[in-house]
Amino acid sequence: MPDPRKPSLSPTNDPWLLTPGPLTTSPAVKQAMLHDYGSRDQAFIAMNRRVRDSLVAIIDGQASHVCVPLQGSGTFAVEAMLGTLVPRNGKLLILVNGAYGHRMAAICHHMDRPFEIAETPENVPVDVAALDRRLGADPAMTHVALVWCETTTGLLNPLSAVADIVAQHGRRLLIDAMSAFAALPLSAKTTAFDAVAASSNKCLEGAPGMGFVLARPTSLEQAKGNSPSLSLDLHEQWIGLEKTQQWRFTPPTHVLAAFHQAIAEFEAEGGVAGRGKRYTANCRTLVDGLRAMGFQTLLPDHLQAPIIVTVRTPADPRFDFPRLYERVRQRGYVLYPGKLAATDSFRVGCIGQIGIEQIEGALAAIRLALDEMGVVDCAPPK
Repeated sequence: MPDPRKPSLSPTNDPWLLTPGPLTTSPAVKQAMLHDYGSRDQAFIAMNRRVRDSLVAIIDGQASHVCVPLQGSGTFAVEAMLGTLVPRNGKLLILVNGAYGHRMAAICHHMDRPFEIAETPENVPVDVAALDRRLGADPAMTHVALVWCETTTGLLNPLSAVADIVAQHGRRLLIDAMSAFAALPLSAKTTAFDAVAASSNKCLEGAPGMGFVLARPTSLEQAKGNSPSLSLDLHEQWIGLEKTQQWRFTPPTHVLAAFHQAIAEFEAEGGVAGRGKRYTANCRTLVDGLRAMGFQTLLPDHLQAPIIVTVRTPADPRFDFPRLYERVRQRGYVLYPGKLAATDSFRVGCIGQIGIEQIEGALAAIRLALDEMGVVDCAPPK
């Protein structure tokens, strides 16, 4: 285990990011961004094609889905998915149990798309039985949107069960998979969905700046003219890529080059199975270590995705998260603030180019920081 009294830094002398993204990336991913590409150059076009094909393969979607990449963060991709694939005369049901479900509602409000929400508490999975009743009672509901892993808490929602209910009612499912894509298995052969949105800088461990949507071509064809946005129109972006193999507007060439390298590393690690195994080991080590210190994690183990862990803030008045953050960062590890509406908390990520060595080093740094602050009891308020 690294000595917590000495800073532990990545191979490029940066702190280890125990956050939900951006994440610590490999030296080779960083190195890939040191080259310039013309957006119409054949080398870049070929790289873009390989990235698109690789992303579709991750969901076994070669026969059913296509990849539409976009500039921007994951939220850009989610907004493009909702704005393009939910028709103006459609109606969306958003399953909400955290900030990112609420963000989809805010997107629909800004776009003036008809929507309703079905909400459960932040530590409770979406209610599949209530979804069944809701769809049965409202034939006008055309689409359902779900955050697969709600990054607010790290909670894993029951995607397969939701997909089954949506399919039984003949509706269409849209998935925000930002924090789960490529770490947890998803197959278009066994799970019915119209589209899934994710980004370059989460579990695929690329650089931030590029989102993507994997969508059914038939849904994209039917979506012509739906989008209220010029730049976030998935239909037009897809048509342009199919015709010319080029992005409609200047692509993030360096980000895509890094993503190309990151996907190669993902495949070398064993794909979803290999990456998920490492993240699961990170998560188990992290949760066990935090609980050994007396911290209480928000979620029970069966709801905890191996992505990010929410920790309830201790009742001890000497505990102060900003102080903990700075002391742990000085030792080379970056934590993340909480995002819960009802409970004070902070979060620790399990993803990125990190392993058990970095998790154990972060735990040691947290323990030392608590000692320096004089915190003796990490139990949360009763």
